[in-house]
Amino acid sequence: MAGMDEILRRLTKRPSWLVTQLSVHVRRLVSDGFAAAGARGYHYRILAALDEFGPASQAELGRRCRVDRSDVVAAVNQLAEAGYAERTPDPDHGRRNIVHLTKAGARQVKRLDKALDEVQDELMAPLTGEERETFLRLLGKVLAERESDAS
Repeated sequence: MAGMDEILRRLTKRPSWLVTQLSVHVRRLVSDGFAAAGARGYHYRILAALDEFGPASQAELGRRCRVDRSDVVAAVNQLAEAGYAERTPDPDHGRRNIVHLTKAGARQVKRLDKALDEVQDELMAPLTGEERETFLRLLGKVLAERESDAS
């Protein structure tokens, strides 16, 4: 891939282009980090949601994690096979299952948190602590505005 000095100046001054290029690198870093821990991004999001919010239906997990319903089903199947999650019938709704985090799943979340922390450190390495805080604050501000526009 061409270095920044070989890219058209007009592109390097456009946040949309820079964010898109950074996104490509971030996806690879995160994917590689999770793969090294034997997981995928969907796995982490679902396990983290279960850890943070407790048991939930697959539909709730999909909404909370922003994962398509069919992908949630596949990911929960994989997590259950690995012993990281289990499904139990919802006593209030006969056709719905509630997904629970197992003890092994809680340990996997901690491993994945560590892998993700390492990715963050690698990603943000060029920035000072203060620059990292500013970068996160500004990204959050832009994202919050886009999400409020979508609702």
